[in-house]
Amino acid sequence: MWRPTKACRRFEKIPYIKPERRGKYEEVLKELTGILKALPVEEVDGELNYVMTRILKEVYPLRYFHLNKAIGVLECIKQEYYRRVAAPYEDIKIRESGDV
Repeated sequence: MWRPTKACRRFEKIPYIKPERRGKYEEVLKELTGILKALPVEEVDGELNYVMTRILKEVYPLRYFHLNKAIGVLECIKQEYYRRVAAPYEDIKIRESGDV
């Protein structure tokens, strides 16, 4: 019988939000994304940076442990965005235009 390794058990704690817990964020996310989408393209990055920095400063106390966690969250966001958005887009473009 297959048993998960220690490394596999580590992934059981990935902090995905269950669908029933997502609703509480929908209205505020809809409003925030609407504000950001209405901006001129050259202003989006700076304002998104401001919003994300403010959220992190409010959520994580000013201690190394928490700063380290916040930076880890940002790294995971980057990787998740690449995996779910950028990589599939690249695959489509490779099929359309050919590989390098």
